[in-house]
Amino acid sequence: MAASAARILIVEDTPTQAEVAGALLRTLGLETRVAETGAQAISIAQTWRPDAILMDLELPDFSGFETMRRLRTEGVEAAIIVVTAHGSVNHAVEAMREGAVDFIVKPYAKARLTVTLQNALEKRALATELREAKAQLGRDRFFGFIGASATMQAVYRTIESVAASKASVFITGESGTGKELAAEAVHRASPRKGRAFVTLNCGAIPRDLLESEIFGHVKGAFTGATDSRAGAAKLADGGTLFLDEIGEMPIEMQVKLLRFVQTGTFQPVGASRPEKVDVRIVSATNRDPWVEVETGRFREDLYYRLYVVPLHLPPLRERGEDSLLIARHFLAAFAREEGKRLRGFTWEVEQVLRAYSWPGNVRQLQNVVRNIVVLHDGDRVEMSMLPPMLLRGAPGQGAVVPDPVGAPPVEPEALPVVPPCVAKEPPVPMPAQPAPTFAPHQAAPLAPPPQNEAFQPLAEVEKRHILAALDRVAQDVPRAAALLGINPSTIYRKLQAWRSDASG
Repeated sequence: MAASAARILIVEDTPTQAEVAGALLRTLGLETRVAETGAQAISIAQTWRPDAILMDLELPDFSGFETMRRLRTEGVEAAIIVVTAHGSVNHAVEAMREGAVDFIVKPYAKARLTVTLQNALEKRALATELREAKAQLGRDRFFGFIGASATMQAVYRTIESVAASKASVFITGESGTGKELAAEAVHRASPRKGRAFVTLNCGAIPRDLLESEIFGHVKGAFTGATDSRAGAAKLADGGTLFLDEIGEMPIEMQVKLLRFVQTGTFQPVGASRPEKVDVRIVSATNRDPWVEVETGRFREDLYYRLYVVPLHLPPLRERGEDSLLIARHFLAAFAREEGKRLRGFTWEVEQVLRAYSWPGNVRQLQNVVRNIVVLHDGDRVEMSMLPPMLLRGAPGQGAVVPDPVGAPPVEPEALPVVPPCVAKEPPVPMPAQPAPTFAPHQAAPLAPPPQNEAFQPLAEVEKRHILAALDRVAQDVPRAAALLGINPSTIYRKLQAWRSDASG
């Protein structure tokens, strides 16, 4: 076997079917083994570690679905392709939920199995590269942050670099991205971690009380000041003072803050002598600070004093798979808190969580997961448990299209027949060559009709678009679904409906 040859486990209890599949795979330069039962498949997969598994659903000991669940429990990460004579939409959907990457109905064309397997190996290779890249980048958790994306790795590195210094840090980012969490991370990673971390929201304090909240006051300084009170600056002595939403601070208060930042001294309201403290200032705003300077709402000299080390927190929509990492963390935490059984998300729900734009960022995701846990229970979060806003999609971002519920099953003969390989597909690899890889395709958008052409019904446009995507990928349904941003079972149901209309 060549060092780069992929390993394929065939789980099939019919010897002739197993031999047919094995002979085909060996002509592609792939190494094969056969398991006739689910238990044997698990045993071989644990020791041999195949790259892909062709899984029959009807096995002597337990079903292919149960075998898939046990394989995942044992940590087997092979790409699973369901191959069965019992083809239906329900089976296809269930296979996808259990982690299968594709679904093939017997008897299948040689080209269908070849292209499907090549796609599965390509996706697995990409997933492996991503895991390795994440391992090189480092962490998926950092001082309360959850995220393994490249953008968050850059945030972690900046925090670590600046933590040991006394330089002021200015954090920017949309609401809900975790600016206070970043400020606290700067403090906890610094030599000041044993002292106080004091937070003050400048937008939540009345203007006439802001000076007293920051610098404190003495007894009798103003009506209601019945006792002397230390302000945030005094409380943070030796530690870190976090000024959140600093763009809301009035101009007259900015003058006094500037003097404090420059000298480290302040004078409590009503006091006759100044006080000196050692405080590290971290500021944050969800606005563009320089725009605030240009519009006259923020002092330029204060800007230069505070904007020493900028730290920008990316919105959740730019953090790739982080949304799933964060959602799983919240689900586990809230399920324990509420005493619920929820332990994961179905495949369809994960696609929705990935596709949604999260305008409220991590805070919105946290609230959505808590809503689900409080109102529902079960083993996994289903599509029916999601709030309507996730199914509609974010404004201006394109809707997430859920599968219709209750569609009739597709009989085996109704599934699309895949033609032989066409020139657009990559060539079949020769023996002893590495498994081929493919560049991701992009579906060509349909051009708008000329002004003198009558508009077609939306259903017809949808049909043409789906068929065009299928033609682009040689009738590979999951691949076409990925291009269109929908679930594969949606395409299967559409094809069944169109066939029924044609036969009727």
